[in-house]
Amino acid sequence: MVERPEITQQVTRGVSRLFTDLKWSHVTEMPLRTGRRVDVMALDTAGGIVVVEVKSDMADYLADRKWHDYLDFCDRFYFAVAPDFPREMLPDDPLCGVILADRYEAVIAREATEARLNAARRKSLTLSLARTAARRLTHLIGESGDLPGAYD
Repeated sequence: MVERPEITQQVTRGVSRLFTDLKWSHVTEMPLRTGRRVDVMALDTAGGIVVVEVKSDMADYLADRKWHDYLDFCDRFYFAVAPDFPREMLPDDPLCGVILADRYEAVIAREATEARLNAARRKSLTLSLARTAARRLTHLIGESGDLPGAYD
């Protein structure tokens, strides 16, 4: 598969900025128990689980059909693409929302229909997201456990 990492990185950055603005906690490259990784997983302000699959171009989209597997791990699912991506090629499925993003910002161009997870799956995913975020933060700040300026 030919992938355009600079486009993927820019779209992911825009999605991250959107989710930060929405006050959704999110993690990129979130591992699932199936061994797959979703591009972005977020916990919205109501506790819903959102999964985003970033597509850099048509070749990336056509070569990758694993997105169906992600529907069992979220309440809402979105494709995130650059503004010039041919959106008419994305599935016309109410379960698939669309986010348009560049490196500076993103907008939800089509809302995803919510398909609520059961309580046990939601709890498991929420805990997994929290543990992943905590491990990454611990790695980032090092052994001291202190964020610079945390006690100023």
